[in-house]
Amino acid sequence: MRTAVMGAGSLGTIAGALLSKAGLDVVLVDANEEHVNALNADGAKVVGCMELVTPVRAITPDRMDGVYDLVVYLAKATYDEVALPQAREHMDENSMLVTLQNGVPEERVASFIGRERTLGGAVGWGATWKGPGVSELTTEPDKMTYDIGELDGSVTERLGNLKEVLDSAGKAEITMNLVGVRWSKLLVNVAMSGLSTVLGCNYGDIIDDDGASDAALCVMLETIRTAQGLGITMEPLQGLNPVVMLDITKESVENARNVLKMIYTPHRGIVGSMLQDIMRGLPSEVGALNGYLSEKSSEASVPTPVNDQVTDMILRIQAGSLEYSFSNLEKIELPDVSFYYPEG
Repeated sequence: MRTAVMGAGSLGTIAGALLSKAGLDVVLVDANEEHVNALNADGAKVVGCMELVTPVRAITPDRMDGVYDLVVYLAKATYDEVALPQAREHMDENSMLVTLQNGVPEERVASFIGRERTLGGAVGWGATWKGPGVSELTTEPDKMTYDIGELDGSVTERLGNLKEVLDSAGKAEITMNLVGVRWSKLLVNVAMSGLSTVLGCNYGDIIDDDGASDAALCVMLETIRTAQGLGITMEPLQGLNPVVMLDITKESVENARNVLKMIYTPHRGIVGSMLQDIMRGLPSEVGALNGYLSEKSSEASVPTPVNDQVTDMILRIQAGSLEYSFSNLEKIELPDVSFYYPEG
């Protein structure tokens, strides 16, 4: 299967390295020419929770040629208007594109690629781009998961083919409720990545601090309530059904903090992707993540006061009027936990 990993940044470099190491016909595609040159000259280097250097083939988008059977799409949402038409030029009626981006991007991607060619998936691991040719895996290798699905919830032969490919770069599971999986991953993005961006820290720093953990819990509860308001059934992510956090937090905030520690200790080295972008002087995906939740919560008539504050602070950090700092935690106003249980 002729495969292009499009958007070979932090995640794409590692996924592409593992697919290449497994002997698959794969090319890494990225607009950063310096990065592409380093990959071709020295191979893809993975550090952190995995130590690996492996030869890969890398190109810039203008050097894509012919038709690809599979496009593993990991470009940032901020580049969709350019990257998706580039991908479409190298797909035919039998090609498929799986978007592994953050957020809930399937409908946006399908508007460029066509619903019949679009699949979706949530990545259950994290990475940090360290420089040309180098990416740091910030999740334990045995936690490198993917949840993949068709937009209509069907189980198809091509999903099985996609699973076989991604199993060479972790462990893939097929879901019949892609939107539920997406909202479970969105919960991680808006809460953990959102707080990581505002506080300038990694996930470990959040779970080690009670105040930061409480802020993350508030955003999680707001996400769960919004999904419920929209009639979305959230799926377990790495073994935990997010909805149980409502009961756990209502019973004991301390217990909820401990659950966060249990879930995110294997991922404690992750630095939010939005923070990584801002640190590199790039636009973040806040509109597709925390901003998206704010929009959907309005549709569902569900108040999301903490997420709204986090969204505003990320926008201000991006604009240069606020610095990311752990001291920003003092600026976030948290409601009493009873706010999230209006039924009593």
